[in-house]
Amino acid sequence: MDDPLPRSRAANERLHALVPGGAHTHAKYDDQFPEGLAPVITRGLGAHVWDLDGHEYVEYGSGLRSVTLGHAHPAVLDAVRRQLEAGSNFVRPSILELEAAERFLATVPSMDMVKFAKNGSDVTTAAVRLARAATGRRLVAVCADHPFFSTHDWFIGVTAMPAGTSAGEWADTVTFPYGDLDAVAELLDRHRGELACLMLEPATVREPPPGYLEGLRELADRDGFVLVFDEMITGFRWSAAGAQAVYGVTPDLATFGKALGNGFAVSALAGRRSLMERGGLCDPRERVFLLSTTHGAETHALAAAVVVMDVYAAEGIAEQLHAIGARLAAGVREAAAAAGVADHVRLLGRDSNLVFATLDSRGEPSQEYRTLFLRQLILHGVLAPSFVVSSALSEVDIERTVDAVSRACAVYREALDVGDPRPWTGGRPVKPALRPFA
Repeated sequence: MDDPLPRSRAANERLHALVPGGAHTHAKYDDQFPEGLAPVITRGLGAHVWDLDGHEYVEYGSGLRSVTLGHAHPAVLDAVRRQLEAGSNFVRPSILELEAAERFLATVPSMDMVKFAKNGSDVTTAAVRLARAATGRRLVAVCADHPFFSTHDWFIGVTAMPAGTSAGEWADTVTFPYGDLDAVAELLDRHRGELACLMLEPATVREPPPGYLEGLRELADRDGFVLVFDEMITGFRWSAAGAQAVYGVTPDLATFGKALGNGFAVSALAGRRSLMERGGLCDPRERVFLLSTTHGAETHALAAAVVVMDVYAAEGIAEQLHAIGARLAAGVREAAAAAGVADHVRLLGRDSNLVFATLDSRGEPSQEYRTLFLRQLILHGVLAPSFVVSSALSEVDIERTVDAVSRACAVYREALDVGDPRPWTGGRPVKPALRPFA
């Protein structure tokens, strides 16, 4: 098949001429997909999407993990439509701001107050600012094993893409490895009394070691820094209340987003009242400019969030995600084993948040083998930069996915036997999203 996506390819070329990178999120750049196989999407319904060339795919990782109920979910769309007819932004708070806050705090009862915004970067940066104001300290510690916290300089400056950032912004950012309490204790010893906050995802592809999150909580209480859980991914995937509810450890501040709006733009900073009030009008101390965004409380997005939380509670969506992921994982592992590549195509993470590793003949991570695997999946109707599930996936979708994986694993085995995946990559390999040069 010389050019399976001619219209998508032409649209990608036009996008690159008009939009830096050809997309508005690095993870959606076409360098994340095999050459010539980066579909441009026209519509989605449930767990399926269609591209410009008329191909239909079973889709995983929908909306960068934000669409957990499936595309165009009827209840969400009905709520959004109703609200759009009533107006979306006013000069004073809408009643939906109260309703959404009440619903969120009932869903995440460990938190006392919440403030909504539109994206994850703004709420994590607000958490940093609030922690610095509350502690009078400057230093921020972020987990080095977790890939992304914010687009702002305090974080991007310590990644592989620091160009254009201000050293003054990220000079006070330090990193620590996940799962190692001793490393955090050593960091505190080196910077005694200097740490304003410690930010991490409570879990991703690794479960927290026994006592790890509890140990961080104890260190925060002892040292006086603010413990921040970034629950952009774990919120509504581990449980509706996030990983903090699963593991029984309450942070001082937590950030949510992604699945909260089922694809509509809404994020949240939540936390202890004594901290959050620093951004309000009821605290006698110096005020913190916490979050003040023109579109942060657009009513249609908050209406979507309220319905998402209602559906999660009524239908047990978090439990469904785990069950669907478990069925998919079993099928993928069986297919890999049958093809003799179980040591090379590996699933990682919680059943509700599955990713895959592609390893070469030496057992090392390989972008070329990832390209081969992605290419075969796409050619067989599965769009899966990960295997992160939505509740819209059916048994037929899972069977179709496992069949595509079986076909991909057969090609994978052939490439391993030959000792070279390049004949099956279709061109240049996929690349890391964060890297200093294109």
